[in-house]
Amino acid sequence: MVGRHALTSGGRAWFAGAVGVLVITGVAVATVVTRTTTVVTTTTSPTIPTTSPTSLATTTTTIATVTIDAVGDTELGNTPTLPPDPASYLAPLRRYLDAPIVFGNLEGTMTAATRSKCRPHSAYCYAFRVPTSFAQDYRAVGFTVLNSANNHAYDYGAAGIASTSRALARAGIVEAGLPGQIGLVHEGALRVAFVDFAPYYNTNDMLDLAQAATLIADAHREAQVVVVYMHAGAEGPNAAHVTRHVETFAGENRGNPYQFAHAAIDDGADLVIASGPHVLRGLQWYRGHLIDYSLGDFVNYYDFATVGPLKYSAVLRVTLGATGSFVSGRFTSFVLTSAGLPQFDPSGAAASFVNRLSIRDFGASAAIIGPAGVISPVG
Repeated sequence: MVGRHALTSGGRAWFAGAVGVLVITGVAVATVVTRTTTVVTTTTSPTIPTTSPTSLATTTTTIATVTIDAVGDTELGNTPTLPPDPASYLAPLRRYLDAPIVFGNLEGTMTAATRSKCRPHSAYCYAFRVPTSFAQDYRAVGFTVLNSANNHAYDYGAAGIASTSRALARAGIVEAGLPGQIGLVHEGALRVAFVDFAPYYNTNDMLDLAQAATLIADAHREAQVVVVYMHAGAEGPNAAHVTRHVETFAGENRGNPYQFAHAAIDDGADLVIASGPHVLRGLQWYRGHLIDYSLGDFVNYYDFATVGPLKYSAVLRVTLGATGSFVSGRFTSFVLTSAGLPQFDPSGAAASFVNRLSIRDFGASAAIIGPAGVISPVG
């Protein structure tokens, strides 16, 4: 993730600043986290087959499903530049995040720590933090699962990541993405596992495909449905296309999102979602499963530019069956305000943008967003 300061790239000004990702200056590198699984049980009751007492011919069975709302990067400012009332800032979004499970990427930390990875007076390093109390605001607007597999989870070292994990747990939010960490949630009778990856050693590392396969297999032993998230790909307004090659940004290997997403489904993932490029990317079907290559930015408080394609945002709603099969999907288009708050866009501009990308990048395997944002099952 980069800051909002202007740089030029290809003759165009866009958000940037230097990326501070793996170098942690002046703080101890966090030790590898042993595998943990956090469970949050929703209030939805299990679906129970019912049989008529008068005739077997009237027996009906309701197939269990799970519905997930997923969004991209979220950042509620950066201390000391914070929304005066984060609850009010987020409140308009509650109506759009009403699925039983709501997932987003937490870009940054929740901590009062002051010793960051950035050297003093560095002009090209950014470390992000908000108060731990903001976790409650995330939960109040609907989030139940937040990702920590990204290039800003360790902005404040071991202290920052520990503080963030405690804050999320106290708020009842499942965390996923730290080394060996799988987030497990319940929706009625179904268990859903979130296995999150980024191209870094201090997260579940997407550059290690063997490790990824092992984690996805572990997830399937604990849950019927497995969702894989990847924080991957180049950044900026010129990074909307999936190249099918290793992508870099600021000289850093950001993985091969195409290869990884396909490998994740081969290994058993039922749905693959992503963010990190700060711009929306296309949708693809692979072996009957949906891949969203980037949900872009969803909410920030004066942290990023919101011009050109960077202004497009979305909520992806997916319903999966008890075996992980795709049942239905919906893509809701938003446009980011200058304050970084997504506003519903009835014109569907973001959906149109994504459809163009999908067709160009994936051809016959593109997943097309139809009228009213509906994503129909493949085949």
